[in-house]
Amino acid sequence: MNLDEIRNLRLKELHSKTNAEIWKRICDMKERESELNFGDCVEIRSNLNESERADILDMALNLRSWRKGPFKIDDIFIDSEWRSFVKFNILKPHMNLEGKIVGDIGCNNGYYLFKMLPFKPKKLIGFDPSINTFMQFKFINRFVRSSIDYELLGVEHLPYYEHKFDTLFCLGVLYHRSDPVKMLKELKGSLNKGGEVFLDTMYIDMRGEFALSPKKTYSKIPNIYFVPTIDALTGWCERAKFKDIEILATKDTDFSEQRKTDWILGQSLENFLDENDPNLTIEGYPAPKRVYLKLGI
Repeated sequence: MNLDEIRNLRLKELHSKTNAEIWKRICDMKERESELNFGDCVEIRSNLNESERADILDMALNLRSWRKGPFKIDDIFIDSEWRSFVKFNILKPHMNLEGKIVGDIGCNNGYYLFKMLPFKPKKLIGFDPSINTFMQFKFINRFVRSSIDYELLGVEHLPYYEHKFDTLFCLGVLYHRSDPVKMLKELKGSLNKGGEVFLDTMYIDMRGEFALSPKKTYSKIPNIYFVPTIDALTGWCERAKFKDIEILATKDTDFSEQRKTDWILGQSLENFLDENDPNLTIEGYPAPKRVYLKLGI
């Protein structure tokens, strides 16, 4: 597989009629000296004047939907659909990234990558084929001015990537893959000796080694193939030859973490659940729950 050909095809999408105007505006942005705070909100203090503020606000609105965040640029608060610090804070006590090559598979707009900067990794690389989230990342990074690399590639490209990783994050990706064991093997094969994977996925809170396979959608999401029990999930990890499998936490997905805001287009969690019983999805399946794992080789 020629990754450079894939990269070039993705970059052509940036110059399509759909993306050309906003992409040019991002490229024309000057990099600015900014004061940064990587708390729950990635805060940027840049002392924008009135004209600059209006332009930045317009660009941010044109980059909707903002799924991961939040971000704040001066007084512009990008209130993302997901309060992503909830997930990050679950994983944070288990992270040791200093001096390591770290990848984030399905990195969206890079929120987690920005949050990892204070952990002093050797290298940060994000993978996501979405043009819109790539542009969101480039927009924010004009202020942050980090050396994070963002690859317009997916997990299926990892076996062909130029180098391996000490730590991989793969958050909210597994259920989008039709062959989850193959994906886990791809993650494992991309690690250096002693490497680790932080994995987050939805699960069904039942006993037994089985998985829900929705006929059409799960929580109104069409591209979900399998939602396993934790027993089934750990079995998948064992089949992928991970030796150390640690359950870090489980959590219900609730409205304090995911909800509709003015910064997304379309629906959110309140539209995905049964209006008479929030313990069920709109299709009648058990409502989403998340499990967080640390996998070692």
